[in-house]
Amino acid sequence: MACSVPSIASGTFCKLSSPVASLHPSSPLFSNNLSFPKSFTSRSSSLTSRSRPLSKRSFLVKASSEDLPLVGNKAPDFEAEAVFDQEFIKVKLSDYIGKKYVILFFYPLDFTFVCPTEITAFSDRYAEFEKLNTEILGVSVDSVFSHLAWVQTDRKSGGLGDLNYPLISDVTKSISKSFGVLIPDQGIALRGLFIIDKEGVIQHSTINNLAIGRSVDETMRTLQALQYVQDNPDEVCPAGWKPGEKSMKPDPKLSKEYFSAI
Repeated sequence: MACSVPSIASGTFCKLSSPVASLHPSSPLFSNNLSFPKSFTSRSSSLTSRSRPLSKRSFLVKASSEDLPLVGNKAPDFEAEAVFDQEFIKVKLSDYIGKKYVILFFYPLDFTFVCPTEITAFSDRYAEFEKLNTEILGVSVDSVFSHLAWVQTDRKSGGLGDLNYPLISDVTKSISKSFGVLIPDQGIALRGLFIIDKEGVIQHSTINNLAIGRSVDETMRTLQALQYVQDNPDEVCPAGWKPGEKSMKPDPKLSKEYFSAI
């Protein structure tokens, strides 16, 4: 199958001649090994550690469970057909590992009401996410033909117009199911949003019910906070933190510096 690569994400999008949507349980994105952060050590170990200095540790918990996805787990991999730049392309989530952060969001259906407000809002802010080395991917259970028709519909008529990121087709509903957002008796997805880091780990998730739209501003703020604590593993971000504001040291004594300043 021949592939061509659009400029916005080299090595990630490939033109397709036939629809595909499949999951790869054997992919390295799946993690079945149970591991615990150092903060979950036994009480006796905690008591013993008081007699010696504590080593630095990451406060980004890495969980593990058979019931994926959970924040802290590797994201379930998938490969599916999508629409971008009014063409059918292939998107594989694991292609972003080591390259980009990913905002992966699900929405119920094309040609609905709340959905176009979210989709176009993310597209209009795409350049800001791009500066943070982040790709955006939208997913619904609609076909690529429905996606294409919606993109070709003017915004003033309830359409999307051209978008700056792909819309993925999950007609088999396998992607929605693997991310835990599928409503089985309706066959559509809740408004789930996942922030996946460059290691392919889910670091944030939100799930809204069908009638409630999401905030691009809050998604951006959460992404910036995630990138900050990954760059500064000995710090944490308090409520509502934004770039340039004071962070906090996760230590009983050092944290007082933050609290005394607010």
